[in-house]
Amino acid sequence: MSDQRPFTLVPGAAGLPVLLHVPHGSRDIPRQVREGISLDDAALERELDHITDAHTAELAAAAAKLAPVAPWRFVNNLSRLVVDPERFPDEREKMLAVGMGAVYTRTTHREPLRPPETDPGPLLEAYFHPYADAMTAAVESRLAAAGRAVIIDVHSYPTAPLPYELHGTGPRPPVCLGTDPFHTPPELLAAAEAAFGGRVGRGGVGRDTPFAGTYVPLRHYGTDRRVTALMIEIRRDTYMSEPGGPAGPGLDLLAGALAELVGALEVLEVG
Repeated sequence: MSDQRPFTLVPGAAGLPVLLHVPHGSRDIPRQVREGISLDDAALERELDHITDAHTAELAAAAAKLAPVAPWRFVNNLSRLVVDPERFPDEREKMLAVGMGAVYTRTTHREPLRPPETDPGPLLEAYFHPYADAMTAAVESRLAAAGRAVIIDVHSYPTAPLPYELHGTGPRPPVCLGTDPFHTPPELLAAAEAAFGGRVGRGGVGRDTPFAGTYVPLRHYGTDRRVTALMIEIRRDTYMSEPGGPAGPGLDLLAGALAELVGALEVLEVG
């Protein structure tokens, strides 16, 4: 458990619009938050194995080093079991149906994580809203510097579906590209398909299955076409031992693909 800074913005090239967002890569939970979680230590470690997008921060860092020009990186230093910054903080969130809104009350196996009477308000105020404000400011900074912002959301997902998944019966390709009808223009999607298809094969890149959508700050969501976004979901068996094990050589391959995408977005006008 840790009490480190909740998030980190790693600067990239001054005029580059690309922002790699890594929201689910940490296992760290502040001590005071841990006290509100019902699981014992062993069960919590098992849950973290399943829910954490392990090694995605390392993958983004490696891609930043390989890219012809460094992207900006916004990294969540805390586990999504603290708050999930990519959920809506209100009734708009579909995952509330399985107890996994912005503040989770259920585990990946739909077992109790927090008492049902837990008030999400304090966690939202302490962690969710400051994160959202900082991410919004990071996007505003890219808009001011480059006239546009391109958010690349870096995730991973398990080879076998978990009980919490709402659409777990669909195809599970090595790389899933999550899109938004407003914020994901065709040229952004095509650039990602070319970059990752060149590493895993064209047939290994799917769209919006098993996960769809992508992250855009609420200030810009559905209104500002200068902000484009794409979610990259990487199947975990392509780069690590599941669940929660070490990374393998596939991580370098995928970092190369992400670096190629960053390089393409430096010159590709999207949005």
